[in-house]
Amino acid sequence: METSDLHGSMLPIQYANNEYNEVGFAKVATLIRRERERAESEGGLLLAIDNGDLIQGTPLAYHHARIDNIPGNPMVLALNRLGYDGAVIGNHEFNYGMTVLDKAVKESQFPWLSANIVKTGTQEPYFGTPYFVRHCGGAKIAVLGLTTPYIPNWENPQNIEGLSFLDAVESAKRWVAFLREEERADVVIVSYHGGFENDPDTGEPSEAATGENQGYRLCMEVPGIDVLLAGHQHREVSGKSINGVTILQPGYLGQVVGLVKLTLVQDAGGWTVAEKTSELLSVAGVEPDPEVVELCGPYEKATQQWLDTPIGSIEGDMTVGDPMQIRMKDNALIEFINKVQMETSGATISNTALFTDESPGFPPHVTMRHIVSNYIYPNTLKVICITGRDMRAALERNAEYFILDGSGRPAINPKFSLPKPQHYNYDMWEGIDYTLDISRPEGSRVVRLAYRGEPVDPDKEYDVAMNNYRAGGGGDYTMFQGKPVVKDIPTDVSELIANYILERKTVVATVDGNWEVIVGN
Repeated sequence: METSDLHGSMLPIQYANNEYNEVGFAKVATLIRRERERAESEGGLLLAIDNGDLIQGTPLAYHHARIDNIPGNPMVLALNRLGYDGAVIGNHEFNYGMTVLDKAVKESQFPWLSANIVKTGTQEPYFGTPYFVRHCGGAKIAVLGLTTPYIPNWENPQNIEGLSFLDAVESAKRWVAFLREEERADVVIVSYHGGFENDPDTGEPSEAATGENQGYRLCMEVPGIDVLLAGHQHREVSGKSINGVTILQPGYLGQVVGLVKLTLVQDAGGWTVAEKTSELLSVAGVEPDPEVVELCGPYEKATQQWLDTPIGSIEGDMTVGDPMQIRMKDNALIEFINKVQMETSGATISNTALFTDESPGFPPHVTMRHIVSNYIYPNTLKVICITGRDMRAALERNAEYFILDGSGRPAINPKFSLPKPQHYNYDMWEGIDYTLDISRPEGSRVVRLAYRGEPVDPDKEYDVAMNNYRAGGGGDYTMFQGKPVVKDIPTDVSELIANYILERKTVVATVDGNWEVIVGN
């Protein structure tokens, strides 16, 4: 059974409003216990594997990592209780730094796997042996862990210091051969925190060949893999195979759990796989596991108290009604976040995003719950030096977020919504004046771009504040990669926002109308 991209989702709750939600590991745990009993009753073996992005993502996870990291990690403790066999390192495991991650790894009663994350200058996996072996009857089953190597494009350098990220396909070739030839494994399962760069059905490329997702290549180019457990993209994929490799991808937040069933038979040559199937089990209507709920109790109580801490007041409207309209024209919420980044950093230009369509904005009376419901990632702040040419290129990348539907109205480009929503990759800027005309071809949509009343000079340099993910080129903003870092502010932007409101008590909503998206003149 596979979980992936749980992102700290333990209880069936929506933290923005505390409403019940059909998600969470507590529900998943009920299904795991049920399937384990079934497997054992049939004389089989059940393996439980987490495929990464476990310890980051909810206020529960944030509170544990940032506010009170002394107790054991609640996500790890829950997996311990359920007898997990292993977990794979995901890209978001690094978000809180190596101290938090190393502590979580030490608290785990299962190994953390990643064959291609190595100590810099060596071929030695940083997290120890990147595979584990189990026996079922006389058959030998090996599980190998891999991680997307694209992490240096997103993560704060200090959070991954001393680590190198090797190509997942090349690492798999080496280690799968080792498992087959040296370990004499009868079955090889690869658990890869990454997704599919090609459509599993047609084989057609479904995204740019950046190396972020290499699942299709793993199936096509690495001999000896029986099953590929994938993740990272938050997709739900089951009942399929690529080049004879059974594949599985179990969404995110514990909305479903993945199940692969293997039937092995023995002959004169040893054990072989006679049948393979993969499916997704929904947690909808499943009762949460009482033991997991009880374990999370103290953490949840502390988190809820923290979330309800009053911060200050908003004078004016910073709520989100229509997310599409927020992204079409300058608005008070985005302008406010950019103001925080500018005043904190001293930069005169800033960009930020409305990360999800579920962002509620800020009501008149703000608590920490509202802060973390809007700024959901543990991003920190950087100021980088870019040219006017880079700025225009970034705005053109922004403009690709939009297409026109059949009636000529703005709609979201599928490459920003499939295979998962990527609203976080559309930025809105403060400190410059610009207009995007989305009726024009991609690459020529910036029709107005000025700074302090003058056209932006393509060769002039400008300091711009943005989160660390974007500053590293995350979201295919390659024009930002390798740019000089003018200032690095290693404090979560959510904390900067909270401190800004706390200091002022009341914040006035403002809109200066510096940007807009239009359809023709």
